[in-house]
Amino acid sequence: MPNHVQKQRVSDTLEKNFMPYAMSVILSRAIPEIDGFKPSHRKLLFTMHKMGLLNGSRRKSADIVGQTMQLNPHGDGAIYETMVRLTRGNSSLNMPFVDSKGNFGKVYSRDTAYAASRYTEAKLDTICNEIFRGIDRDAVDFMNNYNNTQTEPMLLPTAFPNILVSANTGIAVGMASNFCGFNLTEVCETTIAYLKNEQHDLFSTLPAPDFPTGGEIIFDAKVMEEIYRTGRGSFKVRAKYRFDKAENCIEVYEIPYTTTIEAIIDKIADLVKTGKIKEVSDVRDEMDIKGLTLAIDLKRGTDPDKLMQKLYKMTPLCDSFSCNFNLLVRGGPQVLGVRDILREWCDWRIECIRRELIFELSRLKERLHLLQGLGKILLDIDRAIAIIRETEEESEVVPNLMIGFGIDEIQADYIADIRLRNINKAYILKKIAEIAELQQRIEELTSTIESRKAIISILIAQLDAIIVKYKSSRRSSIVYEHEVEEYDEVEHIEDYPVHIFLTHGSYFKKITPNSLRMSGEQKYKEGDSLFLSMEAGNKSEIMFLTNKQQAYKCRLHDFEDTKTSALGDYVPSKLSMDEGEVVLFACLPGEYKGFLFLVFENGKAAKVALSAYQTTSNRKKLTGAYSDKSPLVAAFYFEEDAQVVLYSTAGRALIVNSALIAQKTTRATQGVAVMQAKKGQVDKARLLDSTAIVDVARYRTRTLPAAGALLLEEDRGEKQLTLDGMGE
Repeated sequence: MPNHVQKQRVSDTLEKNFMPYAMSVILSRAIPEIDGFKPSHRKLLFTMHKMGLLNGSRRKSADIVGQTMQLNPHGDGAIYETMVRLTRGNSSLNMPFVDSKGNFGKVYSRDTAYAASRYTEAKLDTICNEIFRGIDRDAVDFMNNYNNTQTEPMLLPTAFPNILVSANTGIAVGMASNFCGFNLTEVCETTIAYLKNEQHDLFSTLPAPDFPTGGEIIFDAKVMEEIYRTGRGSFKVRAKYRFDKAENCIEVYEIPYTTTIEAIIDKIADLVKTGKIKEVSDVRDEMDIKGLTLAIDLKRGTDPDKLMQKLYKMTPLCDSFSCNFNLLVRGGPQVLGVRDILREWCDWRIECIRRELIFELSRLKERLHLLQGLGKILLDIDRAIAIIRETEEESEVVPNLMIGFGIDEIQADYIADIRLRNINKAYILKKIAEIAELQQRIEELTSTIESRKAIISILIAQLDAIIVKYKSSRRSSIVYEHEVEEYDEVEHIEDYPVHIFLTHGSYFKKITPNSLRMSGEQKYKEGDSLFLSMEAGNKSEIMFLTNKQQAYKCRLHDFEDTKTSALGDYVPSKLSMDEGEVVLFACLPGEYKGFLFLVFENGKAAKVALSAYQTTSNRKKLTGAYSDKSPLVAAFYFEEDAQVVLYSTAGRALIVNSALIAQKTTRATQGVAVMQAKKGQVDKARLLDSTAIVDVARYRTRTLPAAGALLLEEDRGEKQLTLDGMGE
């Protein structure tokens, strides 16, 4: 091994290299703090504040980005992307912090790119008056920037719970954060109510989240209570629409915050292309300067409300928002519920106000101290003038005044700096008159600082003022879950009798009785043959078992009606099966009564309740459909026990009654030993009724497992199979 290569334990590498990186991402990049900002947001907004963009005119975005790099040493692209999301033009936030001019894209459009920073302009929005309130009065701590050339705030002293108002998402190392937005007015009202009563019913003032893109929040009381309590959970948001009868067109004008108009169009187009939606003739993006509009042209006779129910179920027009209220509290990440967040924010904000008051108190005390020194020269103004006039060295003026009037250096320096025109009795008396007022104000401030209740009153007054000044209405309306009419796919499927056919090569046909009567011979791919056939209804559910221990479920409606002259659908492609996966068995589960009888190559058989394959959700694919300890030779669906014949490669046969095997509810059960194939293995199994066995008693046995009997020539041969069995 070369000398420059050093061995190092993986655990040591993780500790020295990876862990510091992970902590940096968690604490300094991806997770928001109690002020509702990540460091990148904070650095950008503070830079704009220093540039005078709170009250001044707009500046080029490129200039702002360049200035921000003094605090945030990253590429200009990353800083500009951060700025874009904070702008009014992008519509990402309920209360935007940046007043923008130019194209900043749209949060609800994937393809509407924002213009380059050299073309756009920005300044701070008026709401930032509340974001920076008290920042110049020691409300928060400051720290050095990355190269120690200037200072920046560790937090911004937001005067309202921005952590709840602004939607925020971040992915750290091993953890993530995802905040939904809430309405500013409702959050402030809730905070006031909480400050007055910590047991306040949050839902009475904060009924649900609120998104800048609007939409309808589907309110499930249990789910929302869980989110408010724990900070985790998921709720649904759906689009709003109106129907233009004259144009026979649905206009979607508000969409879920989690999706884009292009994603919705792509999904609808895909569903139309695959034939799953037949009621739509065209879909268009009609977004303009007025906002979002998605036009869906309908075919004649289509019920728009029924179609929207279908689209809600099958497209992102109804989407879920997953909450993860993970934020940094006192230097560490915590997932908190709404009440806990309000508690932490109120405690932090109360401390900010206390620091402002202490800062003001120190300034007043300094002022009082100066005026008290000024009061002492009132006793003898002429003497003060004489001391200054008779002092030969300028540096001796302050020491001589200190000696002459018994004042300290600060007071003496203040007196020495008074202009000659102001050294008169009237000016000094006017200044001294402030002393009583200052002393009264100092007493009031001292009392307020020592009283949490008094500081809470100040906080409530600030929140009341914010409600009046920035009053905002809800954008997202609330629809209660029991009012939502869910789309039932089965209910809308046209039901009629069909004949279904499955080949050994996994080709599937669905043919109507009339078409079957009018058609000729069945067509198969070369080398392929019929495996099973059955009559069913178009609404029926069908389940396929594959060679990779997986089950796929769908409805016969998903397959197009065809003719005998067609090859049919290749099931692995139709159901998007894995590479190399083929169908071994199929059945119509109906109400999931009965059981599957599975025969394995190693001579074991399993009896699995069909209910084990039933799911409450609409899952199309089930893994672990049966045991993988030995290849599956045959499968049968029985509602009642039946007799099955097992054949071995040694030329033996054994008749087994399924009643001899105990039923299991675990899909992956290995089964019990049934046929002892000492010189071979089980290679096929058939229903007794579908075989040509004449001497049934010869192949029966009283005990299991058994080797079976040698198959006689007259007992060979097979009959046509149905969906009850599976061939070779």
